[in-house]
Amino acid sequence: MRISRVLALLAIGVTLVAAGCTRHVAGAAQPDPDKPPVEVSEDGFGVVAGFANAPARIEIFTEPQCTHCADLQADFGDELAYYIGVGQLKVTYRPLTFLDSEVDGQSARVSNALFLAADADATGAEFQRFVRELWTNQDPGGPGPSDDEMAEIARDAGLPESAVKRVATGGSAVNIADMEVSNFGYLYEIDPLRTGTPTVFDLVNDERLDIYDDDWLRKLIQS
Repeated sequence: MRISRVLALLAIGVTLVAAGCTRHVAGAAQPDPDKPPVEVSEDGFGVVAGFANAPARIEIFTEPQCTHCADLQADFGDELAYYIGVGQLKVTYRPLTFLDSEVDGQSARVSNALFLAADADATGAEFQRFVRELWTNQDPGGPGPSDDEMAEIARDAGLPESAVKRVATGGSAVNIADMEVSNFGYLYEIDPLRTGTPTVFDLVNDERLDIYDDDWLRKLIQS
């Protein structure tokens, strides 16, 4: 287990429905225990897709305009969704925005959309499909997708309408500046010499994964 994250941050400045009838249930809605959930990480700067007790657990550090990150999603996005869906994998996405040229740039807006899409009624596999489509249809150096376009991507990925509506509003779901400092701190701790994206970190074995090995994901699941 990593125990020096705080030090690293300091170091860098840092109605049930039946046949013909309905039943109204009082209280807050609860996620389906049989489906991998989506939630914001405990520190508030990552989005977690998958069961907490999944045998394989990773963090993916990614930048919405990073073309290598797009390649990762194009090559492994569907497999990630499958393994999340069957309960074998939990993924924590930690976005970064260093390729933005302005405060409210494309990377910031796409990163914020990930947090807007974290919905109690969503599943981890749906969220992963949302990520895959966002990254494989990125616009490096350009304005990026509009809020309405990201909402349509969320709908096509199967996310619930509650999540789709939040994405469409574009409301603030995370402090982007704080997210950048925190997530870069985690990335710096993993490897202070190679702090680029994409970086995939194995939380179980406490090691950076070689994602340029075509079999890295299969090996991770089988280990």
